[in-house]
Formats: sequence, C-alpha cells, structure tokens
Amino acid sequence: MKKLISILLLSLYLISTTEVYQLLKIPTLIEHYWEHKKLNPEMSLTAFLKTHYENPVKDGDYGKDQKLPFVIHSAPLTLIFTIHPGFYFEAKAESFRPLQSHKIPSKDEDFCYKGFTGSVWEPPKSLSI
Repeated sequence: MKKLISILLLSLYLISTTEVYQLLKIPTLIEHYWEHKKLNPEMSLTAFLKTHYENPVKDGDYGKDQKLPFVIHSAPLTLIFTIHPGFYFEAKAESFRPLQSHKIPSKDEDFCYKGFTGSVWEPPKSLSI
C-alpha cells in the first residue's frame, strides 16, 4: 500500500511540476493524426509530425494544433518551502574548534602599477586646438 501511495504522489508531483503532463495529451495527437489521415490517406506519421512540429502553419485547424502535446509550454507549478519563524538551531560552543588561519595579503603594493589606479577615475580631458 505504501508503494502505491508513493508512486501516486510522485506521479502527481511530476505531472504538476514538469512537462510530463504533456504526455497526457497523446490521445489528442492520435485523434488529430487520424483526422489528417482521413483527409489525405497517403500522409505518413513522420509527415504529420513535420507539418505540426517542424514547420507549423496557421490553417483551418490551428485551434486543434495548439492542443497537441509539446506545442504550447506553460510554467509548471512552483513549490516554495519556508521554515516557521519560531524554528531555530541551537549550537553549543564546545562543539566548534578554533581554526588556525594564515593571513593572506589582499593587495601587494609591489605588483601594482602606481600611476594607473589614480588615472582611471579621472574625467576625460578635452583637447583644445
């Protein structure tokens, strides 16, 4: 029973948060293919897919074409989890060890070009002729 419930919940989650729900539109795709097949018996499945996915055109059945899977994409459901403000972590001081750090200089004056940094922020000078 737990396995069935977990599969059900995972399926609901995937359908609501990803594009997997588009697979539920496959019966519409098959039905629309058979409509085209009745109009043109020589149309193959690959020709049908190229017509509707590779080079879609606005024709008489454009409304039905928009209901096919993976034609229109929508923003999936976004779930946001927050921690209740009353929730807090308590850390004990004796569990932390002091770290030994070595000081690393952030700026080395010997490798810095002296005149460059001051001239960068000056406004442009106009040349008078």
